[in-house]
Amino acid sequence: MYSSFNTGADDPAAAAVSVSSSAVSAAGGAGTAPGGAAEAAADESRLPFRRGIALLDGGCVDNVLQVGFHLSGTVTEPAMQSEPETVCNVAISFDRCKITSVTCSCGNKDIFYCAHVVALSLYRIRKPDQVKLHLPISETLFQMNRDQLQKFVQYLITVHHTEVLPTAQKLADEILSQNSEINQVHGAPDPTAGASTDDENCWHLDEEQVQEQVKIFLSQGGYHGSGKQLNLLFAKVREMLKMRDSNGARMLTLITEQFMADPRLALWRQQGTAMTDKYRQLWDELDSSNRPHRTVFTRAIEACDLHWQDSHLQHIISSNLYTNYCYHDDTENSLFDSHGWPLWHEHVPTACARVDALRSHGYPREALRLAIAIVNTLRRQQQKQLEMFRAQKKELLHKGVTSITNLEGWVGHPLDPIGTLFSSLMEACRVDDESFHGFSDFMENMGQCKSLEYQHLPAHKFLEEGESYLTLAVEVALIGLGQQRIMPDGLYAQEKVCRNEEQLISKLQEIELDDTLVKIFRKQAVFLLEAGPYSGLGEVIHRESVPMHTFAKYLFTSLLPHDAELAYKTALRAMRLLVLESTAPSGDMSRPHHIASVVPNRYPRWFTLSHIESQQCELASTMLTAAKGDVRRLETVLESIQKNIHSSSHIFKLAQDAFKIATLMDSLPDITLLKVSLELGLQVMRMTLSTLNWRRREMVRWLVTCATEVGVYALDSIMQNWFTLFTPTEATSIVATTVMSNSTIVRLHLDCHQQEKLAGSARTLALQCAMKDPQNCALSALTLCEKDHIAFETAYQIVLDAATTGMSYSQLFTIARYMEHRGYPMRAYKLATLAMTHLNLSYNQDTHPAINDVLWACALSHSLGKNELAAIIPLVVKSVKCATVLSDILRRCTLTTPGIVGLHGRRNSGKLMSLDKAPLRQLLDATIGAYINTTHSRLTHISPRHYSEFIEFLSKARETFLMAHDGHIQFTQFIDNLKQIYKGKKKLMMLVRERFG
Repeated sequence: MYSSFNTGADDPAAAAVSVSSSAVSAAGGAGTAPGGAAEAAADESRLPFRRGIALLDGGCVDNVLQVGFHLSGTVTEPAMQSEPETVCNVAISFDRCKITSVTCSCGNKDIFYCAHVVALSLYRIRKPDQVKLHLPISETLFQMNRDQLQKFVQYLITVHHTEVLPTAQKLADEILSQNSEINQVHGAPDPTAGASTDDENCWHLDEEQVQEQVKIFLSQGGYHGSGKQLNLLFAKVREMLKMRDSNGARMLTLITEQFMADPRLALWRQQGTAMTDKYRQLWDELDSSNRPHRTVFTRAIEACDLHWQDSHLQHIISSNLYTNYCYHDDTENSLFDSHGWPLWHEHVPTACARVDALRSHGYPREALRLAIAIVNTLRRQQQKQLEMFRAQKKELLHKGVTSITNLEGWVGHPLDPIGTLFSSLMEACRVDDESFHGFSDFMENMGQCKSLEYQHLPAHKFLEEGESYLTLAVEVALIGLGQQRIMPDGLYAQEKVCRNEEQLISKLQEIELDDTLVKIFRKQAVFLLEAGPYSGLGEVIHRESVPMHTFAKYLFTSLLPHDAELAYKTALRAMRLLVLESTAPSGDMSRPHHIASVVPNRYPRWFTLSHIESQQCELASTMLTAAKGDVRRLETVLESIQKNIHSSSHIFKLAQDAFKIATLMDSLPDITLLKVSLELGLQVMRMTLSTLNWRRREMVRWLVTCATEVGVYALDSIMQNWFTLFTPTEATSIVATTVMSNSTIVRLHLDCHQQEKLAGSARTLALQCAMKDPQNCALSALTLCEKDHIAFETAYQIVLDAATTGMSYSQLFTIARYMEHRGYPMRAYKLATLAMTHLNLSYNQDTHPAINDVLWACALSHSLGKNELAAIIPLVVKSVKCATVLSDILRRCTLTTPGIVGLHGRRNSGKLMSLDKAPLRQLLDATIGAYINTTHSRLTHISPRHYSEFIEFLSKARETFLMAHDGHIQFTQFIDNLKQIYKGKKKLMMLVRERFG
């Protein structure tokens, strides 16, 4: 900046002291933006400010010098564990109470001033007497003669010659040149002199850093929290506007320009591809195809048409006493209510945008007055709507339809109207009068962060007696949350609805409810239940209106200690999820161009449906917990769950919740709640019986546990009605088996009569399941029926009947082994022969899992006697083509006499069976034939690496051949045939000759 020696800037000392507001604002210490994310961002921005205070208090600021409007000093960063002590050189220029530029050698780049700049600024503010003031350097130079000036310049160059000598020589050359540009300008620049009074002045804004921060945001992935830096930027814009800093508008322009300059926008437009998640988070207004063409700037453009010249609006925001007692209640758009208080009938989001604008631009009193007028208008409209509905109630309920007057809900709306009203009113509850003007006694409270509580401050002139800003804030939040509104299109718009609702409720939960606020809750709950189509809790709602589960859970817990009947009535009404109901009322949409967007069964377009269902489940769980010990309430809540919850996994969760609450260790089990738990569990069983559910096994086991807690009659009941609840496999392998276990008998302290009754039910179940699904249930049925001869025989007959058609060899072998283990060898043999008829082992299946079963079956037959062995060998020959398996069976059969250990353990004196006679001759021939066939099969595609393995295989074959009386001749002929047929495989045949001749 250039200035004459006699500058017109304001007093340097005064400017330095007044710079407090800009220092604090720049460090994020002033104001907070509304909305959870922005407030978090503002908190983040205060970190450098707090660090700066710590450095100041730690005595880390030194060498402070003020020359005119230029402040300099050093700030020492103490040594940390891994970092040495560092000294930062800081320089600050200021002009008319604003910091205009900063430099710091720490190198930290951000849109916020670093902690070192904050520390130096606050040092100047807190300790003005310790800072020696010097006139601007141009004034000092003006007092020097030529010799002094030459000495001054030469000493300056000597001290800093390595840095400034080239610059000094360049300037000297230009000054000595008559026609140089430097000689065309009167005077010379003075960085310490400040600006002229007519020069524009504004706080220092590092535009490059703003652009860099937005670039970083756009380049990051879509992970949670990645938008924090951008929220910081928007929070800073609001702060600047609040402090009347002209940089606010400039910064918003920079952010917008950076978005528009992103090369991906043009790329997406050319390719017709969808935006990335990052952009759509901000621009989700473009998701809807049913509205007239809108762009991301549509709302901003519409806002340009707003004006503030309306006389009624001007009166509202300019005076606390604007009343008019000439009131006519018959006019819907009356400017005043029955008290003569002003009303403001503008479209609610637009009206609230005005409030936000007033707050953002530093007009908190005006914002508060308009907010109160809007809330009073909403309350009056609420009452009018209730009266209107009562007049038409009979007709509307008879039709079973409803109309939506709010297609664009206030909660989740991009302009956040309810959040704006709530924040404005809450701000008035927790700040003193002075803070409406900026900082309250900054000098005294420096560095002290007081925890502010919300209070019922004295009523505004336009409030009812006993009302306060706090009651008004709570009431408007309840009005907005309870509003019936259509679920918007698009994932992000729907997520915003959920998120904003939860943020608003979270803020409400910070407020401690007193008697005054409880009255507000009661009043709004009653209204919402009676208000028809204007309420999300009305008797008839549109099938696509936003569910009230989250809000109702908050209402329920808030009202429960004060009015339990109203709390339950509200929560039970909110349990509905009509979008999943096939017969839900469709309703009309009251705005023609929206009708096309609402088509039947659109619920898959509810991207947040899983979250909504989990919230519905949470509401139900909260009611179940509260209703413990109250039979009537529990029955009502159970009916509501069964009617309204459509997800089996959520009903199962509720069943488990109820079970846990009913069986808490510190008290006796609550039998009513246990029965509710069991009833919900039974519903889950019925819902998931014919559908795939990966938790099904867990659910079945849990149900048996629950029924056990309820008592023996519950167990008996689920077994008698098993076919409506379980698959046959589940009923036998889990249910009946668990019921009949010793642990269950001990847990229930059953007497003999009760045990027998349960066992009878279990046997009946087992036989029914075996008939229905013998493959999977026969073994379990036999096990369960062991102690009852008739039932056991029936189960065995079921197995035999199913063996020829519906059972596999593995199932039959398993049951056969069980029979042998239980002492029924002949029955085991019968089942084993049936299993063999289903088996087919090819030549190369020498590792098949059924081989052990075949060997076992042959061993069983052998132990029973010659006739049994003779009967099974033809089955083996027919079913098994694998040479090694057949030779193994053959060898075992030749080692002992059939039936050598009889049924009663007596040894028989039988003879070894001859290999030349049936049945072993048939087995020997089959084994030799299998070796021959296998040999040819293997030689068809043999590779050299398998030659040695093949030779070993032939050696085993020879052992089997030699068991026949003419085996030597057969084997020789076999080898000769091989040498002739496969003479082309010279190396292999050479190996054959070496081993076998």
